[in-house]
Amino acid sequence: MPTTSVLERMNKSAGQLGAGTYACVLGAATLAAAGLVGLLSHLPWLFPSLGPTVMLFFESPQQKAASPGNTLAGHGVGLLAGAGCLYALGLQDIPPAPTGGLTPGHVVAGIASVGLTSLILALIKKPHPPAGATTLIVSLGILKTPAQLLTMAGAILLVTALGWTLNLILGTRPSSS
Repeated sequence: MPTTSVLERMNKSAGQLGAGTYACVLGAATLAAAGLVGLLSHLPWLFPSLGPTVMLFFESPQQKAASPGNTLAGHGVGLLAGAGCLYALGLQDIPPAPTGGLTPGHVVAGIASVGLTSLILALIKKPHPPAGATTLIVSLGILKTPAQLLTMAGAILLVTALGWTLNLILGTRPSSS
């Protein structure tokens, strides 16, 4: 008899409530780890695009977009595209769009960074929709310094490693793409 994962057993015994509980508990644990590192380091280890990433990991672990490779490629491309657009347009020294106001430069940077991220991820066949939020976080100047960008990369690595490991420990085989 094949073994079933904790997710499958929870879904079978409690339906959507079981699957939702699995995603809720594991997503909270994963984000709590990133948040704890952020609190201890006084750096932004918790940012908006990690939310949809952990939701993919624990709600839809078999989707290609939820695989570790797609996650790392997606956020990596998003970080680089966002930073490239932000710095190419000379926006790195002005206040971020949410606090300083949305400028035409921010609009161009946001559009270009999402478009570039989408194009590259399509070309390399590594979809990860939460990367669209990552690239906007950077291109709109919300997180933009080299230290903040490295912190984002560290948080993405941590969350990906935890998500993948937790699913494996609990018998859920994520997509290997």
